[in-house]
Amino acid sequence: MTNYIGLIRKDPESDFGVEFPDFPGCVSAGSTLDEARAMAKEALQGHIACMRDDGEPLPVPSTLEAVMSDPENRDAVAFLVDAPEIDRVVRVNVTLEESLLQAIASRTSNRSRFLSDAAREKLSREDA
Repeated sequence: MTNYIGLIRKDPESDFGVEFPDFPGCVSAGSTLDEARAMAKEALQGHIACMRDDGEPLPVPSTLEAVMSDPENRDAVAFLVDAPEIDRVVRVNVTLEESLLQAIASRTSNRSRFLSDAAREKLSREDA
């Protein structure tokens, strides 16, 4: 399993904030340490899922030494967050009616994600 470093900080007038040096823009918070850690894991999983859907490669996890050598991180406490297991993405050829493809394209800029989400939704309804 892959782990990424989360940095937790707490200002006197705020909740516990969490950020991920390897994923700029992926942040979370919680009113307690336990809540902040749980929310951090959820935020990381969501961020990675979006990157996968967009076909973006995941970064190689930074080392603790590299993260903590940044002077801006000296006031933070580092902890490891498990990344979700990554399913291999496979390219497929799908045949659709042109009007259906146009309807999908009019609603999203990422047809692969749209079709994946639709398939997951249908499968979860059938499993329920």
